[in-house]
Amino acid sequence: MGNQQQTVLITGATDGLGRATALLLAEKGYRVFAAGRSAEKRAELDRLAATRKLPLETLELDVCDANSVSCGVQQILEKGGHLDVLINNAGVGLMAVAEELKLDDLRRLYETNIFGLLRVTQAVLPHMRGRKSGRILMLSSVAGILTPPTYGAYSSSKHAVEALSNALRLELYPFNIEVILIEPGYIMTNFQQTAKAQAESYIEGSATSPYAKIYSGAIAGATSSRRESKTTPEDCARVILHTIQASHPKARYTVTPLAKWAAIGRRILPDTLMDSFLRRKFGIVREEDE
Repeated sequence: MGNQQQTVLITGATDGLGRATALLLAEKGYRVFAAGRSAEKRAELDRLAATRKLPLETLELDVCDANSVSCGVQQILEKGGHLDVLINNAGVGLMAVAEELKLDDLRRLYETNIFGLLRVTQAVLPHMRGRKSGRILMLSSVAGILTPPTYGAYSSSKHAVEALSNALRLELYPFNIEVILIEPGYIMTNFQQTAKAQAESYIEGSATSPYAKIYSGAIAGATSSRRESKTTPEDCARVILHTIQASHPKARYTVTPLAKWAAIGRRILPDTLMDSFLRRKFGIVREEDE
């Protein structure tokens, strides 16, 4: 797809990977609609776009609200006339062991990461089908490939994103609409701080939990992986730009060396070896072995 007159909608676009992608695409000449819930962050991004004279404008859009999504998409079609690319980037994280996971927390996570993603996708598809053209990028994660301890909730949501994308890729083929998965590994953004804040009630009570060592190992392992990561949000944005511009995009693109190795490892290694690797990384041992 060329970039002339291309219109792009990015959800969760006022922070982290979404913000970096919105700015890069606008700099490359795409007309970008950067969606988000925070009025303050939208205003900041609008000011930056105005200063740089970028074809970028923000809009209020809550993926968990059907009316907000419908109004947001309609607003884009009225202003832009068409929508060429949807980037489903909005997402939240959560760290908790499965036994202690509160179902209300899991429902909130799924509401954004799965139902919200599908809600926006369903809102744009009639337009894309009518034009017989479009490209939908789904932000998955290395957690959609591997599941570390305490990541059961988040990882299961990303597995669902992978499955939905695999089905959509086949279902939308007759209409010339391409669906591509983007699978980042650890990249330092505010996403991690938000995920940790949402898990505070679990972490604070973990000292008396039978899973206390699991929590501490998971937090230490995730922190070290993020600290060691040299990949930036801008690196991910460049992969997304390449995906949009590719004449024949692949079904999935990994971002960061960790995601690449995880994808290879999942394909060629047995689960016993992968489990052994993850246990070592996160310091998981049987009580009688301590």
